[in-house]
Amino acid sequence: MDPLVTVLILGAAVMHAVWNALVKVNGDRLMTMVVVIGTTGLLAPFLLLLGPSPELESWPYILASVILNNIYFLFLIEAYRVGDFSHAYPLARGSAPLLVALGAMFFGGEFLGMGEIFGIALVSVGIMSLIWGRGNKLGWGPIVYPLLTGLMIATYTVVDGVGVRLSGNPFGYVGWLFILSPLPLCVIALVRRGTEVFPFLRSQWRKGVIGGFLNMASYGLAIWALSFTTMAHVSALRETSVVIAALIGSRVLGEAFGRKRLISAIIVFVGVVSINLSAAQ
Repeated sequence: MDPLVTVLILGAAVMHAVWNALVKVNGDRLMTMVVVIGTTGLLAPFLLLLGPSPELESWPYILASVILNNIYFLFLIEAYRVGDFSHAYPLARGSAPLLVALGAMFFGGEFLGMGEIFGIALVSVGIMSLIWGRGNKLGWGPIVYPLLTGLMIATYTVVDGVGVRLSGNPFGYVGWLFILSPLPLCVIALVRRGTEVFPFLRSQWRKGVIGGFLNMASYGLAIWALSFTTMAHVSALRETSVVIAALIGSRVLGEAFGRKRLISAIIVFVGVVSINLSAAQ
């Protein structure tokens, strides 16, 4: 994989962890998510100026991704409601790379070498091991919701990986995806919150706008990379965001980051190196 692409995806991983932390720390996570995704939607039309509209064959994938992304948003909100950030985020993101690798093989015709499989497995193990020692104080919720979130991540990654290659223009694909994705969640927020929506927007819009910029850059870069790089590589590299999430959980949210989590971060790093060395051969 091109070193520049690797750096950009890792940068996207950092941005993803930061905007997720903004959602976690806010008391009304649904409304924060709406502002984040809504800001992304307002910025997205600028992407349509960078090329032609997506090819007709890619539109079923755009619409499917819109649905999957909204299910993902709802599961993620629940995961953050019932669990710690440093528990829910690694479990959700860590369960995705192997699922993406399987989905890419069956639906995208991508086949990986042993070194790449080993690297992706290491990244997944390292990511999921970041939840060591957290316990399960609230029953099945802290496990089930992050895993359902991870399933949605894997599914929309494969859908977008196939769709963006059919689109003929990654900017057009990303632009329309981001324009349409906020609509279902905005309707849900209006139904659930009613007139409470507007006071929240007046008081909390700044954090949401920052999150929106980060979300657009983060997933925009990921979909761009999916247009010419294997889905499994992009997913594994992007999910290294959990190392940043663990640091945010420790330094900002007061959650533990001891020796076991340092070992987990090293495992993730070794996995990333293994993927890139194998891909370069």
